[in-house]
Amino acid sequence: MKKIVKTAFIYAIVAMLSGIFYREGSRFLELTEPNTWSIIHTHFFMLGMFFFLIVLLLEKSFHLTKDKKYNAFYYIYNIGLVITGIMLYLRGIADVTEDFMVYDKMISGISGIGHILLGVGIILFFLILKNQTKQIKE
Repeated sequence: MKKIVKTAFIYAIVAMLSGIFYREGSRFLELTEPNTWSIIHTHFFMLGMFFFLIVLLLEKSFHLTKDKKYNAFYYIYNIGLVITGIMLYLRGIADVTEDFMVYDKMISGISGIGHILLGVGIILFFLILKNQTKQIKE
């Protein structure tokens, strides 16, 4: 359970830093229109912090970490979220600078891999939840 709490806390810190980065970076570069940096904050809060706080609550009732697929879920989901977050930062740079647009397709492709990993992680999570709820007697 400590690992889940630490993960949620780390994502909360990353989300707050992302918000600061967006606000201060936009101010420094004198940007007047929103760019991709504006959504990184929300992604890390919702898909990172809140998701793992929900996992923590479910762990208390259903002992999710005892499932043999839990470690696979944990690492796949986190790798997917980190890749997605990094690509959002890079997409924001591409939005702001003209020179970076040569990497547009690469950013999209790698971001797609991050999203696929997130999707696989979510599927694994629901399989674990389904398996662990079967073991609880009603």
